[in-house]
Amino acid sequence: MLRISAAALVGLVAIFAGAAEAQSRWTVDKKVSLVWWQVSPHLNHLWATTCPNEPSWRPGDNRSPGWSIRPDLKLPSGGFNNDDDTIHVPLWPRDRPHPLCTEAVQGLLVLPDTLTWRGATGQVKVLAEALVTGEGMRDILMHACLETKSFPEITFVLDSLVGMTRKGNEITGTAMGSLHIRGMLKPVVASVRAFPDASGGTRVLVKWSIDAHDLSVDWTPRLKHLGLGAKTNLWHYFFMGADLVFHPEPIGAN
Repeated sequence: MLRISAAALVGLVAIFAGAAEAQSRWTVDKKVSLVWWQVSPHLNHLWATTCPNEPSWRPGDNRSPGWSIRPDLKLPSGGFNNDDDTIHVPLWPRDRPHPLCTEAVQGLLVLPDTLTWRGATGQVKVLAEALVTGEGMRDILMHACLETKSFPEITFVLDSLVGMTRKGNEITGTAMGSLHIRGMLKPVVASVRAFPDASGGTRVLVKWSIDAHDLSVDWTPRLKHLGLGAKTNLWHYFFMGADLVFHPEPIGAN
C-alpha cells in the first residue's frame, strides 16, 4: 500500500495551490477600450468605432454636423478612388488610450501562463449600437443590418492562442475563436499584439478580415437589399478589430 507522509501531503497541496494562484484573470477597462471596423476600399467614409471621443479618430466624409476634428487628421488624398488600402487599417490607430470611451466594451481574459499566454481563454462583448461612423443615416442603416434591437451584443469568444512569440515586453501571435453576431456563430482567426500600457495594464490589439462578399451574404444579409457597395462589388474586404486595455483582477476577487 502506498503511504504518503503528512509532510508530503502538505507539499502536494502547496504545489496545486500555487498552480491555481498562477492562473490570472484580467478584465477590460471599459473607459479606454474600443472596437472598430473598416472597409476596403474605404472611399473616405467606410469606418466606425465605439469610441468617437477618442482624439485620434475622425468621422468620414459627408458626416453629420457637430463633430470637432483635429486639423492634422486629414482624409487620404486618394481615398475617394476605388482603390484598396489593406495597410492603413485602422486608418488612424491610437497613439495611446484615453479614458473617454462609452462603456460599450467588456471582457475577461484568463491566463494560466502570463509569460507565454499558453492556454489563454476569454471573451469580449460589444454593444452593437455603440458602433458609429459619424453620419446619422449611415449609422441607422448599420444598426438595422446588425439587427441591434433583437441582438444587442456582439461577442468574440477566444478558444486558443497559437504561435505566440515574445520579444522584450511585447507578445504577438494568432487568436482562434468565434464571433457571435445576430444569433449566428462565425469562426474567426485574428492577429494579436499585446504590450504594457502606461496605465499599468496590458494593451491588446486584435484585427481580422473577411471578404466583403461574405459580409453581405452570410454575416449581414440585409446589406444585399440596400443597394450599397457590398451589393455592387465596390467593397472588397471588411476588417474588424479591437484596441483593449486589460487590468488584472485582485487576488481573491472571484
